[in-house]
Amino acid sequence: MQRRQFFALLGSLAALSAADQSFAKPPHLVEPVHRVANAPSIAPPANEPLSPLDDALQRARRSLAHCKESVTDYTALLIKRERVGDVLGPHEYMTAKIRCRKLDGDQVIQPLSVYLGFVKPASIKGREVLYVEGRNDGNLIAHEGGFRGKFLPTVNLPPNGTLAMRGQRYPMTEIGLQNLLVKLIERGEQAKQLDDVQAELRPGVKINNRPCTLLTVTQPTKRPELEFYQAKIYMDDELNLPIRYIAYDWPEQSDTKLQVIEEYNYLNLKLNVGLTDADFDANNSSYSFY
Repeated sequence: MQRRQFFALLGSLAALSAADQSFAKPPHLVEPVHRVANAPSIAPPANEPLSPLDDALQRARRSLAHCKESVTDYTALLIKRERVGDVLGPHEYMTAKIRCRKLDGDQVIQPLSVYLGFVKPASIKGREVLYVEGRNDGNLIAHEGGFRGKFLPTVNLPPNGTLAMRGQRYPMTEIGLQNLLVKLIERGEQAKQLDDVQAELRPGVKINNRPCTLLTVTQPTKRPELEFYQAKIYMDDELNLPIRYIAYDWPEQSDTKLQVIEEYNYLNLKLNVGLTDADFDANNSSYSFY
């Protein structure tokens, strides 16, 4: 009975989100990506300058190595927008606490840990979601906010299950900067194989007053294996990490405004803040899971 109630609630929230297309676009923002690679990289001859795409891939690989070696945890205001089916949802704002997955050889010595507290829009304000890799039988913990949250229980859900994935493009297990970098590298290596791919690297761009370098990749020819027409990636020059990614679908006509597929923004990003087990404990008195 509780699961049916929770499912009905999520369905109503999805309907509200679909109707709320007038939600104001966040200031200083553009669009996103996810997950990245150990894909082989083919370097250009030593006597040739790097192309914008090769340059960006080298930056992304350095960023991924930096993230693995030097970033233990971070907090941010995560703003995402995703199209699921034919519906582009509104911008969703959430406070994010993320502790990075760390390995010693093949052994996980620090599991991926994620806490999300939803801030707006009003239809999802107060929702909280918690996930720690390898715990709780692999399930995430979630509860609704606001008036509904007073009556609906905290639930445990498989990250890839129907309820957890409703209105989402990716499971919670793929969240975070490291996963975003992996995905960017995978897609960049794929784009390199295309004869007509276009890439531009532009320094001096600011996101939320942070100096960034912007990579724009355009794949003019629509192919079944490609996931976007154009992608924009904003690399924070100081942090050496991507803080914004947005991907667009192929236009139906040359003068058609590009339609967003997915967008992810990590604003007010703070690294190595010293998150502890308590930050990922559903019994934390600062949270409202139970």
